Amino acid sequence: GAFATGVGSTDVASAMATGECWFKVPESMKFIYYGKLNKWVSGKDLILYTIGDIGVDGALYSAMEFEGETIKNMPMHARLTMCNMAIEAGGKNGIIVPDDITERYAKGRAKREYKFYASDKNAKYAEVKEYDCSKIPLTVSCPHLPSNTKPAAELFEVTIDQVVVGSCTNGRIEDLREAAEVIKGKKVNPNVRMIVIPATQKIYLQAVKEGLAEIFVNAEAVFSTPTCGPCLGGHMGILAKGEKAIATTNRNFVGRMGHPESEVYLSNPAVAAASAIKGRIATPEEVR
Repeated sequence: GAFATGVGSTDVASAMATGECWFKVPESMKFIYYGKLNKWVSGKDLILYTIGDIGVDGALYSAMEFEGETIKNMPMHARLTMCNMAIEAGGKNGIIVPDDITERYAKGRAKREYKFYASDKNAKYAEVKEYDCSKIPLTVSCPHLPSNTKPAAELFEVTIDQVVVGSCTNGRIEDLREAAEVIKGKKVNPNVRMIVIPATQKIYLQAVKEGLAEIFVNAEAVFSTPTCGPCLGGHMGILAKGEKAIATTNRNFVGRMGHPESEVYLSNPAVAAASAIKGRIATPEEVR
């Protein structure tokens, strides 16, 4: 329900100096999702599938409006994941019409009064896309673009060296619960490093209280404090030459997580956790 967009270092510097940023009003594109989600399929799969359909420039400087019966039934954490990755389709922002779920989420967090806005009923859109979610599989983005998507089940021959669960894209408590459900009572493959990164300190503490941190540590994963860390090739999980990772992050460009000759695959938390166990890209059903 909030218009949020990213800015680069130049824009930030300009805003600090002048108090202003340059924007133009974006065109709007509507994405309608209907049908029942398959087991383990989440908002991450929907947005990866969508980006795979329209491309990394398919929504260039557009507001991506997500709606439909599937979105209405989608919890907030999954909605946030979808909006988080709108930029990977070239979008200026991702937005969902505020509803009761939005109200409950905002009510416990907002520190000042707010007002809900929605598109006019007769609003005109640059393009309208519809997706039957019952036909959307567990989806993985292959190197080196988020749009290079394939069903997870088709990538069983891809071995991996590292798994990252978390980040601003999939680091909420529900994401950690999903990964923990898959990996509980099992061990990370001895040839794999698994790093779990909650998005915030509050989520970190909740994961500890719920016993999720213990599940990951017992599985021989690393449970980290919040950090962008490996996502942008910063620290703690930098890939070496020839290494492959599957991550719940949002970008897999050349050299994004380390060496230019490393590879990053993007998935939802359940697929990432299953892959950590198998040592290759796998689906949750393979380890249940």
